Amino acid sequence: MSFSNSKIRIYGLLVALLSVLFVISLVYGSVSIPVGEVWNILTGQETTKIAWQHILLQSRLPQSCTAALAGASLAVSGLLLQTLFKNPLAGPSILGISDGANLGVAAVMLYFGGSLNQLTGFTANAYLTVVLAAFVGASLVLAIIIYFSTKVKSNVILLIIGIMVGYLVSSLISILNYYASADKVHAFVMWGLGNFSGVSREQLPYFAFFTLSGLVLSLLLIKPLNALLLGEMYAANLGVKIKRTRFLVLFCTGLLAASVTAFCGPVSFIGLAVPHIARLMLGTSNHKSLLPVTLLAGACVALLCTVLMIVPGSNTILPLNAVTPLLGAPVIIYVLLNRKSIQYFN
Repeated sequence: MSFSNSKIRIYGLLVALLSVLFVISLVYGSVSIPVGEVWNILTGQETTKIAWQHILLQSRLPQSCTAALAGASLAVSGLLLQTLFKNPLAGPSILGISDGANLGVAAVMLYFGGSLNQLTGFTANAYLTVVLAAFVGASLVLAIIIYFSTKVKSNVILLIIGIMVGYLVSSLISILNYYASADKVHAFVMWGLGNFSGVSREQLPYFAFFTLSGLVLSLLLIKPLNALLLGEMYAANLGVKIKRTRFLVLFCTGLLAASVTAFCGPVSFIGLAVPHIARLMLGTSNHKSLLPVTLLAGACVALLCTVLMIVPGSNTILPLNAVTPLLGAPVIIYVLLNRKSIQYFN
């Protein structure tokens, strides 16, 4: 695979930006840690404050890794759906997968509520119960969508079915909210604000396994995705198995979206906006360059959000979903106003 000088510069810029943002996310926070101390801690050298070591290794490092993986996963899943449905406004929540994760969490937090500890046997695993519930809910919705994908030939109809499934799931969540107590509803709302800091060092390997598996699978789909840009009939003539490709795209999207939602809560706008940022940077819809750039840009945007969550001069940390629209909404507005000049599906 050969790249032009401009694409090489874009890759270099994104890798450099990712590195800088990763370092900033380790240094900057409610408690500032000098860069030299960060280096000492990461390399196993002595540090002047043990508290800094705990903050960095137990909180900021897992959070930064989680943000990078989650941002890349959401961005790639958004790109896959936009290509599959040829809809620039498609995102990870479009098929109801994120709503399925919300339903799983709602069932645990609103129905069982304070008995989370009894469900798991000991307090330390209460969070894992929520993660498992989210993953099961997302997987059930994904299974429904994959089933319909074998029955329906039209991507438009499949998209509408996904939206309807999302509405049905949202209705069930509303019913659970209506009958739940105020404290349970508050806990569920707080989870729904999104959070990259909920994944601990012990849980990070599991999160990385699921997200990296989905990202590797997405890279293997580059050729059939490019063929789909030319239309399903043309892709079939090129030897692409449409049903198999659709299944793999839906499975990959579901794995990425479900993993992120289960571990981090529903994160808005990253999956919708970042693919457009990548297209604007490259000026092409060729997935050989578009998908890797989308992956890197998603990681950068997520890390930038973790930095912007910190209110300067205070210990206040804003909710994640209060920050992501500040970056994503202007991008979507720009895309809607300039759709004709942006390379989408050709």
